[in-house]
Amino acid sequence: MAVEIKSKIVSYSVKKAVQEAPLADENPLTVRIPSRPEGTLEAVSEKISYVGAEGRKKVYLLVSFMPVEGVLDGKRVVIERPVEFFFPSGQLSSEHQWITATMRSLSLAARGGYVTQAVADLRKVAWDKGLVRCGMNRWGKPMFHDSEVAAIAWSIQQILYRRGFLDQDGNQVPVEELVRRYAHRLTHGHPWQPPTPEEEAQAEKQAKAAVAEEKGDGPTVVGHCPECRGELIMMDGCPTCYAGCGWSKCG
Repeated sequence: MAVEIKSKIVSYSVKKAVQEAPLADENPLTVRIPSRPEGTLEAVSEKISYVGAEGRKKVYLLVSFMPVEGVLDGKRVVIERPVEFFFPSGQLSSEHQWITATMRSLSLAARGGYVTQAVADLRKVAWDKGLVRCGMNRWGKPMFHDSEVAAIAWSIQQILYRRGFLDQDGNQVPVEELVRRYAHRLTHGHPWQPPTPEEEAQAEKQAKAAVAEEKGDGPTVVGHCPECRGELIMMDGCPTCYAGCGWSKCG
């Protein structure tokens, strides 16, 4: 509605927008989830085989995941967290009762925000029946654990590693990286994938080269690669491409 001003305008001011108070930080890793939400959750089904004093055994586990919101540096963010560990029916014999109880405890820990520490503690459980063989390490060698509990806990850590929640050694991935990985999933339509052994080897090589260069004791450069223009160093008496393309003057 138009308003007629009959008096003289002597001054004016522009009304400033009301600034909202910044959001308080809330770590999405530690946000407590009261109970499993209704409806469908994404889940990973895993068959775990291990060999101990009582012979070869196998169990099946389900781990469910869901997006969890939080606030970092005043901005709303989303990560993916495990929220339920489930032992399917049909494996409910007396020897498996401890697994069922452990999965319930892990589910509570997951919804409480401390599942990483809970699984790490399970890996420390030992018994008097000898070592249990389960899984392979990153170098393709068999893994030996102090008990069946420790073996299953290691297998759970590997599930969470492949999902991008833990690193390969069972340590918690920083929340900032979890935010990036979930955003990558929304953008590309598929979850984060762990690096291949070749990619890990290349990354380790580059890291060592960076450290050596920083210390000033890196290999002496003797030229540039004719294939990729990377630096050449002497390896076994032959100028070899240090950038990783594989070219060598000696063939």
